[in-house]
Amino acid sequence: MSIFHVIALFGGLALFLYGMRMMGDGLKHDSSGALKKAMGKVTNSPIVGFLLGLCVTAVIQSSTATIVLTSGLVGAGIITLHQSIGIILGANIGTTVTGQIIRLLDLNAGANSFLNVFKPSTLARSRPSSAYC
Repeated sequence: MSIFHVIALFGGLALFLYGMRMMGDGLKHDSSGALKKAMGKVTNSPIVGFLLGLCVTAVIQSSTATIVLTSGLVGAGIITLHQSIGIILGANIGTTVTGQIIRLLDLNAGANSFLNVFKPSTLARSRPSSAYC
């Protein structure tokens, strides 16, 4: 790994963090009563907040982005810290579930890769790891 790779790595990380910060600042300035009311209804129940965090993480494939967005919403006063706990837990578990789905899929199987998840050999392979959860 050369010095250029290291510089590119840190530059990309800095750009990512800068973008997340700008998004959080934008939420603070543009927070309206309608957004606060809608997010209050959605995150009022921890279970619904958990499912929201799980789905958002599954769609955008980044628990970090989900958590930073959630902390931006808390910082802007749109949701409370208590309401954000379910979203953050859902984001973390959503990353794990996404990783497990990718692990279970046989990427060399082509069109039948989704069906291979339900094969007995795949389920037998995943059973010992689920015993530790």
